[in-house]
Amino acid sequence: MPHQLSRRDILKVAALGAAAVAGSRLIRNAEASGSVPHGKHQWAMVIDQSKCTGCGYCTLACQAHNDTAPQNQWNVITEVGELGGHKVFLPRPCMQCAKAPCVEVCPVGASYYRDDGIVMMDYDKCIGCRYCQVACPYQARVFNWKKFEGENPTVPEWGEPEVERRPRGVPEKCSFCYHRIDRGLAHGQMPGVDADATPACVVVCPTGARIFGDLNDPESEVSQILKEHASYRLRDELGTGARVYYLPADPKEMELEVES
Repeated sequence: MPHQLSRRDILKVAALGAAAVAGSRLIRNAEASGSVPHGKHQWAMVIDQSKCTGCGYCTLACQAHNDTAPQNQWNVITEVGELGGHKVFLPRPCMQCAKAPCVEVCPVGASYYRDDGIVMMDYDKCIGCRYCQVACPYQARVFNWKKFEGENPTVPEWGEPEVERRPRGVPEKCSFCYHRIDRGLAHGQMPGVDADATPACVVVCPTGARIFGDLNDPESEVSQILKEHASYRLRDELGTGARVYYLPADPKEMELEVES
């Protein structure tokens, strides 16, 4: 699968998961380590590695709803090892960092923060320098080397396009399906609760491995989960303040998932 993490990063992730299961080096709060946008909502995603089966539905739904080229995957899934006889997977969307290296290095302001914390791209401003792609420690951006024309093989089975295709010569990435969030809020729906207002990858997951919601709402499911469970963030030592949290794989929980 393209854009995989390096072996060194995979080993680091596996080590983090093992440490989390053992009860060390855990994050039990959802406070980002960088400067945080101060909008009414602050969106975040939780990925439960005990529930992720590596099915790839999230990748396919993302490609359909965001109309990406087959080689441009915004959601990458990497197998990182085994635990208790069960395979462990690491899904990796954009981390939507509170202090995003991609935003910091962009010379023209094409990468920027929304008030709700989502890191966005202004494709009209982008000059294609790829500084953002190089700066991202998560390899979350892909570059459009050529214009995507023709049919999208994931449409209509995995969804219908909801945004315009990006032009040739710009990097692109996951945006937490901001268009679904904005449309839902405009119609009185709540992201993370109402499917039409929630990122496509979360909605399509057959095992409920992805949870989405508002960190500013203490009653939201993501806030409750992060309060009650140990979690970790990728490359947290860099101080990026990632908005994607992982619940480390637990062999007991994985066994229950298999039985159910």
